Amino acid sequence: MIFDSHTHLNAEQFNEDIPETIEHAKELGVTEMAVVGFDTPTIEKSLKLSQQYKEIQSIIGWHPTEAGSYTPEIEKNLQQLLTTPKVVALGEIGLDYYWMEDPKEVQDRVFRRQIAIAKEMNLPISIHTRDAMEDTYKILKEEDIRDIGGIMHSFSGDPEWMEKFLDMGMHISLSGVVTFKKALEVQEVAKAVPLDRLLVETDAPYLAPVPYRGKRNEPGYTRYVVEKIAELREVPFEEIAEHTTNNAHRLFRLAK
Repeated sequence: MIFDSHTHLNAEQFNEDIPETIEHAKELGVTEMAVVGFDTPTIEKSLKLSQQYKEIQSIIGWHPTEAGSYTPEIEKNLQQLLTTPKVVALGEIGLDYYWMEDPKEVQDRVFRRQIAIAKEMNLPISIHTRDAMEDTYKILKEEDIRDIGGIMHSFSGDPEWMEKFLDMGMHISLSGVVTFKKALEVQEVAKAVPLDRLLVETDAPYLAPVPYRGKRNEPGYTRYVVEKIAELREVPFEEIAEHTTNNAHRLFRLAK
């Protein structure tokens, strides 16, 4: 049984076949998933899906590429929605200097505001960081997130960065990138991360793993992430599946 800790089944790419995608995931051994909403439409869809399907939990927050549209009204609504049953974390939040939709100071402010909300509500956080590892680390350290913890979603750093985030109480989540031939640093992380702090994900419909690279990703393909990590660590597939699922349950405070 596998838990996809970060997927976007609420994306338009799944508009026509959500039930079939969930069934296909089960066939591949992926029986639970967290659907991430990051703006008003995707948050609403995530919440709707989590109420509709027992396999789905919700993670909701305001993405750094949307930081410029974050208002007091958005914040108030987000705080209310975070109390919805089956919301297990606040995210994905963080910094994105690749797309750079908004200035660094705007992203910084919105990131810190949401960390404060997560701390008030005692929710773990799911972190998006792209071309912004240093500043992401600095903010998480300054905001002292150890008590709530969370996830470095689709982690792309090296083992040294991994250690820094682990020291703050974060979990490391690996996506289909770990299956890419040239993703050597991520593969080193896969071998080094403590088993009690490892999560797996798809980030579907993006980042499809080998053998589906370049095609639409889907939650079921978390299986190939687990298989690759097991291969890299030279342990049974079932061991990685069990640890990562147990870790998700513990972090999200879900009954087994």
